[in-house]
Amino acid sequence: MERAKNYLDGMWSVGTGQPGICINPANGEHAAQYSEASLDDALTAIGAARQAFDHGAWSRSPRLREAVLLEFAANLQARAPEIERWLVTLNGKLTREARGEIATAVSELRFYAGLARNLWGRVAEIDNGCYSQLSREPAGVAGIIVPWNAPVILLIRSLAPALAAGCTVVIKAAHQTALVNQLTLECLTSIAGLPSGVVCSFTESGADIGRAISQSPHIDVISFTGSSATGKKIAADASGTLKRLSLELGGKAPAIVLPDAPLVSTLTGLVAGALPMAGQQCTAIARVLVHESRFDETAAALAERLNSLVIGPGHEPNSQLGPLIDHANRDRLARLAAEASQHGKVWLQGGVPTGPLSQGAFVSPTLVEVSDLSSKYIQEELFGPVLVIERYRDQADAIARANATRYGLAASVWTSDRAAGQAMARELKSGTVWMNTHNKLFPEAETGGFRESGYGRLHGVEGLNDFLSTKHVYWESQPIGVVR
Repeated sequence: MERAKNYLDGMWSVGTGQPGICINPANGEHAAQYSEASLDDALTAIGAARQAFDHGAWSRSPRLREAVLLEFAANLQARAPEIERWLVTLNGKLTREARGEIATAVSELRFYAGLARNLWGRVAEIDNGCYSQLSREPAGVAGIIVPWNAPVILLIRSLAPALAAGCTVVIKAAHQTALVNQLTLECLTSIAGLPSGVVCSFTESGADIGRAISQSPHIDVISFTGSSATGKKIAADASGTLKRLSLELGGKAPAIVLPDAPLVSTLTGLVAGALPMAGQQCTAIARVLVHESRFDETAAALAERLNSLVIGPGHEPNSQLGPLIDHANRDRLARLAAEASQHGKVWLQGGVPTGPLSQGAFVSPTLVEVSDLSSKYIQEELFGPVLVIERYRDQADAIARANATRYGLAASVWTSDRAAGQAMARELKSGTVWMNTHNKLFPEAETGGFRESGYGRLHGVEGLNDFLSTKHVYWESQPIGVVR
């Protein structure tokens, strides 16, 4: 059985911890192993990254950083079929989703390779002969904590800007997809020009070592993608050192369907937006808000679409909905589906399939109508194929309902009237608002959350900001001692 290793101070090794098991969520079988890191492993990684940043040339070598990122992209593209297979096996997502994730990661690397040589500062003459120079410098050692739901792109979208900025990096990988993390990083660590210590990576199934990273005075930046609850713990742990945080956290994305939205194409977009990775995506549509004049028609049609999805393993070409990450999450979502009738009318009842699929972590979709804004089905991130549908009276009511959670990561508006859609986008408290589509994410455009969906931005030029510091250097052109 393949065993994922940890990468510490320039070497792949099993470390000092015990092996753990990675499960194939489509059938519940053992698929691989991971090497559980110890605190000593983490300290070795942090020390190597600190040494490489403080005493190496990486932070002052933008052309080297560009070359490494471009070679990383080429290597990742060359090994995409192998990584894709393991991503489907360990994560459970559909093959087309895995293929798209890796292609996006390649694009992200190339985007930041271009920015690595364009970190310009500025110089201003403040007064006659008095100059202020403002330079952009790498922030230091970055800690990246990677979740399991999109382990390639969620690693790369933090790692690429960190490396482009000149930071060194310590990565904590999710144990469920540890082998995917290793295969992806091998595309980087195999590059001859990469200095030792610039990148270190290890796997942990718990949170103790992650807490040590957050608390460490030798880590300058934390980039984390995950739940709001975990993000708050990281923020509390990091408060003692006042390190910089980039947190993309939970979401409860509303999709507002205006009365003029064409039903057929809107339904296609809603299903696609709600169920990427079986709904295990923080930007996925979780709530569908429909005007009361078209509510029953839309709810019935959406239930029919969801019910028609082909459920199956990600590697099967006909599959349209894969498994959740594990049986624990399957059982959690199955309970939510079973309890949905206590919160409103159930338009489609989901649950664990019978037959061979019952061995995996599969749950069929649920669609429940909820009106009470205090319901956990509206307020909590469910992270799976349980979709809420809500009625609204007018646009003001739609905005009020959409904004009635503590989250603000993403939203979408569905309408034939672009002006109306843009007006609603202005009122939505979300870091991203799509019109007539959902989940369009790419390297050039920044994403991030409002409120309890986090802070900082990933992707785009602003994605570098969390890994850069601005230094002010002042000088005067007059010789020392000359009195003006």
